[in-house]
Amino acid sequence: MKVVILAGGFGTRISEESHLKPKPMVEIGGMPVLWHIMKIYSHYGFCEFVICAGYRQYVIKEYFSDYFLHRSDITYDFTGGRQNMIFHHNTADPWKVTVVDTGLHTMTGGRIRRVREYLEGESFMVTYGDGVSDVNIRQLVQFHKTHGKAMTLTGIQPEGRFGVMELSGDDRIRAFREKDRDDAGWVNGGFMVCGPEVLDCLDGDDVILEQEPMKRLAAEGQLMCYRHHGFWQCMDTLRDREKLEKLWAENNAPWKVWN
Repeated sequence: MKVVILAGGFGTRISEESHLKPKPMVEIGGMPVLWHIMKIYSHYGFCEFVICAGYRQYVIKEYFSDYFLHRSDITYDFTGGRQNMIFHHNTADPWKVTVVDTGLHTMTGGRIRRVREYLEGESFMVTYGDGVSDVNIRQLVQFHKTHGKAMTLTGIQPEGRFGVMELSGDDRIRAFREKDRDDAGWVNGGFMVCGPEVLDCLDGDDVILEQEPMKRLAAEGQLMCYRHHGFWQCMDTLRDREKLEKLWAENNAPWKVWN
């Protein structure tokens, strides 16, 4: 199953970093947060990625163009009158990465629609390029396969300012509403699993996945919630980045599920 990563936005709320690079390329512990997200998925055996790029998309392409080079020791041999490169101790991950320029102003649903040809009519996963978690991806996928509905969201309970999901007793998402001060409801934390039929809900670049498509699926009883009680953190602001950086520096990063 392929993993679609939404990595095309402007990242205006962390503009101190994103004016130079896409937000998913902002570093935590010397590596882009995009790399951290991919490490989470590949730990559970999901190593094929389709990255929906947009703003400064060339930065992401250049990063992966040089990824093998930067993760290896190299001998440059000029003795034969030309350059030979010999790679040693390669630590590059066994990933297959497709980076697609999905447009500068395309919305989240539109970006997924633009990479449809790379999904080959199969079920796929979707996540945002700025959030990390210790969610068990294998159990998430199994939950999705068990209930047989069109789409699964990972529900989390942050301290925050997000809209909340109303859930039925069997974890079906019935509706969305605004969060009030005393509400400890569940919100969409990304880490989604989609059947191929979800693509039929995305009919243009201006479609926002989290609005009409999800509301329609919820109304049809086709949207489910996988409740995650562990760690989750988005990197929405500079303060969020500093929090994640501190956890990493203290060797206390809960999302580091890989060795």
